Amino acid sequence: MKKLYIFTALLLVISCAKTPDLTVKTNIKGLKKGAVYLKKIKDTTLITLDSVLINGNSSFELHTSLESPEVLYLFLNKNTDEDDAIAFFADKGVTEINTTLKNFVFDAKIKGSNQHSTWEDYKTMIAKLNSRNLDLIKEKFDALKAGDTTKLTLINTESNNLLKRKYLYTVNFAINNKDSEVAPYLALTEIYNANIKLLDTINKVLTPEVKASKYGKELQLFIDNIKETDQNN
Repeated sequence: MKKLYIFTALLLVISCAKTPDLTVKTNIKGLKKGAVYLKKIKDTTLITLDSVLINGNSSFELHTSLESPEVLYLFLNKNTDEDDAIAFFADKGVTEINTTLKNFVFDAKIKGSNQHSTWEDYKTMIAKLNSRNLDLIKEKFDALKAGDTTKLTLINTESNNLLKRKYLYTVNFAINNKDSEVAPYLALTEIYNANIKLLDTINKVLTPEVKASKYGKELQLFIDNIKETDQNN
């Protein structure tokens, strides 16, 4: 009887450990049949956390467990060479994603974690800088074609200043959101090749909770590796 009790208790522990703490409620308007996958990046490789086959019902749920907030991807398999993916910053609880089959990525409306809202705020400003950068690329091409060296110099100067603005904006945004896991994520993905002092500045102001998160730990390891490499060179 005692052995049976222990075995039952172990089953309960295992069951509780595997209980999903993230639910992704999704509706893809126009989707009748297909496969949808919830994925994340682990060791530079995309792995599947959950999946569902759609057969007539465009509303469904996906589930997974999270150790700490991180970016996940909702993949739609259209039976083409490339799958479409919606990226979102997930945290424990419920995330709602509403989109369409026709414009799976661009029509996506996401309601979920505070981290995702913060990430969206960052991307809104960066989109403006990226748009100007695209304009500069076109202007540079036209200047090269016309042989206008004076304009080329001005364009190159503005391009360099734009890059500096992006780096400084990212650093300031991360510092102002030091209590969000978005901060170390931006350091790792947007300005990973910045001066180590900038990365260190972000790392030092992170709250203890964020430092202990997935991206907080990865940022610390990333900085430590850079410093070790610099010392050995």
